[in-house]
Amino acid sequence: MPDLWMPGAQRLDIGDHAPTDGGPAKAIAHITWDRSASAAKPVDLVPYTALRSYFAGGGAGVAPHILWDPFEGHFTQFVPANSRSKSLVDQAGGTRTNRAGSVVIQVEALFFPYCRVGTTVYAKLSDTPCKGWSDLQAWVHSWGVPNEWPMGQPNGYNSRRSASTWATKPGWYAHGDVPENNHTDPGYWPAFVGATPSTPTSKYEPFPGASFFKTGRRSPIIAAMHKRLVEVGCNRYQSSSNADVWGSGDERSYAAWQRHLGYSGSAADGIPGPTSWAKLHVPNV
Repeated sequence: MPDLWMPGAQRLDIGDHAPTDGGPAKAIAHITWDRSASAAKPVDLVPYTALRSYFAGGGAGVAPHILWDPFEGHFTQFVPANSRSKSLVDQAGGTRTNRAGSVVIQVEALFFPYCRVGTTVYAKLSDTPCKGWSDLQAWVHSWGVPNEWPMGQPNGYNSRRSASTWATKPGWYAHGDVPENNHTDPGYWPAFVGATPSTPTSKYEPFPGASFFKTGRRSPIIAAMHKRLVEVGCNRYQSSSNADVWGSGDERSYAAWQRHLGYSGSAADGIPGPTSWAKLHVPNV
């Protein structure tokens, strides 16, 4: 299992842990944007310790998983990776934004446009030294988040929201791309280290987490799985209707796949696990 707490990060557990809902693994990119500045009137960067104290205290109700200082490479983590955090607006009904994935790892970079550090003014986060980014990227990736932006690399302070993409595609999302949220950050973000942005790393659907497979769950991932189980000779369905909804037929068919792989007993209970899922080769949807 990947590390619940990012190696090298200060661990400052604020409690209030809660599970995610399952689904495509996601990471959300934020900036703290705690001051207003401009090219004509730059403002000194707020101390990292001030933001750390805020999220551990009065701001715990909107705390991310990770606070990142891209100037010095410091990290503080407030909740474990498998818990939701609360940096996204979550309206009643609809998607539960902070929980909509096997993980929804939220990263707040200490930055605002035209912040000043010493005598240097930084207009974009990607202009900063971005110290520690490769370590952060590697840890997030270890939780199944691919090195890609399903809605495109952030290239300005805008919003490109797509509910269908959010529901079905794993990867990194700008805060401005998340449904129900009206922010436009982070504006810009550093390029992935050793990978090309927006290029899928696999033609197969990543494992969405065991908790994703709940009775009544509707998803194109389930429809793609249904089709693959039929193709590999593990069809235990009584009907092909509602192929995108998880139900007893899926459980029976997946149990047949597990037995085909040599599993037995409780290991062939019909609930997908990461190893059997990887071998099924469910195509990306």
